Amino acid sequence: MRLLLWLVALMATAIGIAVTARFNPGNVVLFYPPHRIDMSLNLFVLMLGALFVALYGLVRAFYATARMPQRVAAYRQRKREREGNKGLRDALKALFEGRFGHAEKAAMRAAELPENAGLASLIGARAAHRMREPARRDAWLAGVAHDASLKTARLMTVTELLVDDHQHDAALQAVDELFASGQRHIHALQWAMKANQQARNWPEVLRLVRILDKRKALHPALAKRLRELAYQSLLGEGGHDAESIRRTWAGVPAAERTAPYIAARAAEAFNACGLHDEARAIAEESLKADWDERVVRAYRDAAGPAGSPTLLAQIESCEQWRKTRPMDAQLALTLGSLCLKQKLWGKAQRYLEQALSDALDAEMVREAHLKLAQMHEALGQEQEAANHYRQCALVGWTAMPSKRSALV
Repeated sequence: MRLLLWLVALMATAIGIAVTARFNPGNVVLFYPPHRIDMSLNLFVLMLGALFVALYGLVRAFYATARMPQRVAAYRQRKREREGNKGLRDALKALFEGRFGHAEKAAMRAAELPENAGLASLIGARAAHRMREPARRDAWLAGVAHDASLKTARLMTVTELLVDDHQHDAALQAVDELFASGQRHIHALQWAMKANQQARNWPEVLRLVRILDKRKALHPALAKRLRELAYQSLLGEGGHDAESIRRTWAGVPAAERTAPYIAARAAEAFNACGLHDEARAIAEESLKADWDERVVRAYRDAAGPAGSPTLLAQIESCEQWRKTRPMDAQLALTLGSLCLKQKLWGKAQRYLEQALSDALDAEMVREAHLKLAQMHEALGQEQEAANHYRQCALVGWTAMPSKRSALV
């Protein structure tokens, strides 16, 4: 449609010029003594137009020739930009596809463009790391070390790659530098947690787990497992004295103290230091909030001295708990053990035999046989004691198939 309109306009213009020229009687005379040139006005107008077009063409040709070096340089720059940007796209695509060799080669092409050099270096570092080439990885990272605009991206990349390479000390240095610059977003906190976990810096791991859990950035199962590992290390490792255990327990938030895996580990640690009163208090608070066999086992190990009011109070508490959990084998074993220590032989035998019949694992069966053997031995019933000792040994033997096959 536009072409048709242009043709109509051009034809109308041509017709107008032809009609005007036909009825134009004007004449132009040029004098340059001794010469004289006569021409029609129409011819003069045409020659003037042709002269203008010729001069315009000469001027354009001159400027085009003068700007030729700039145009060549701009063309080469555009070509480099196209190739550099294409290399960057190819590097990203190859990295996501897992073709790390292709990604590193494409990153080399992309790095030839100064604007892409920083990002290309980070891509090349990740690709080299995946190919287990630490020297090339470090060389790529060194190339972007002084780029302030990519500081956060560089530190995040360094942290991830070093954590993956189990170089937790260097990773923690990058984390400290990252946090010093004010970057504490969720992804940074997650990698900081992993670096501290590798370094076994459990107090910091717990702090980061609480932050991430509050922001719902951790799966609940993972958060629970990390807390278990942290408290297992803080409370369960050997070499702790009573004072250090108390300090560690004082730093546990009140909301976490009743969690079964924490309470059980803490009670075991206090029992190992001989602090049975504190272990019993921890176990009782946890059992009020949430029943767990591990805590019941720790409560059994925290039994008070024979004949003491503490031991009698424990027996009474266990009997109250049995009203709501009559089929709990771990509780029956605990109550039988406490009665055995208090020398309540009838109750001890009844509860231990119930624990033996309701036991769910070999360890509980073995312990019930052992307690019954000790009870019969204390009563002078040697035959019954020997039978239970034999059953205890048989349970221990069947629970270790690998050792038994090795002996055979």
